[in-house]
Amino acid sequence: MHRTIDLKVMYFGTPVVLISTRNPDGSANIAPMSSAWWLGDHCVLGLGDSAQTAANLHRERECVLNLVPSDMVEVVDRLALTTGKPELSPRKAAMGYEFVRDKFGRAGLTEQTSDLVEAPRVAECPVQLECALVQETPLGLPGAGAAVFQVHVLRSHVAEELVIPGTQHVDPVGWDPLIMKFCDFFGGGSVVSPSRLAEAWEMPHSPVVTH
Repeated sequence: MHRTIDLKVMYFGTPVVLISTRNPDGSANIAPMSSAWWLGDHCVLGLGDSAQTAANLHRERECVLNLVPSDMVEVVDRLALTTGKPELSPRKAAMGYEFVRDKFGRAGLTEQTSDLVEAPRVAECPVQLECALVQETPLGLPGAGAAVFQVHVLRSHVAEELVIPGTQHVDPVGWDPLIMKFCDFFGGGSVVSPSRLAEAWEMPHSPVVTH
């Protein structure tokens, strides 16, 4: 049986990303976000258009997408109600946001120099993607403006222990991303079934573990 309901939130589950950009004064900004999906070497990001990250992306046209493992959930949560914008909107003020100038310091994270962009990487994140902005599209949402940013991945950095030896592939079992579903955090990297698609694409993979 199904019920027809007016869904207030359609947030079924996406990976958490710490997106790092540069502020107008050259300092680093970092923000957690989870409206991201990849196709080939491009990624689409959904951001509130009043956020400092959106302003930085629009101006600098680059960023780093730092993918977060599930064991970094407490680090992400320290940044949840922070903003890099000194002037808080009435909506964010009502929600309890606060301006934090040094968000790397607040989260206890380390800036790492990037190769091809000026925005820093997050040293603690095992997957870091240096990106250039390709296209920006406004997206009207009831009660809050948003924008869709398409970025091109210029260079990928992956922790050695996550790379399948002798390949250019990430071990899907070893990689346990932090997932946000309906504003709650989830993690867990167990394989539940072999994939016929993975076989057709000749993707390396680990065997299914049965209990």
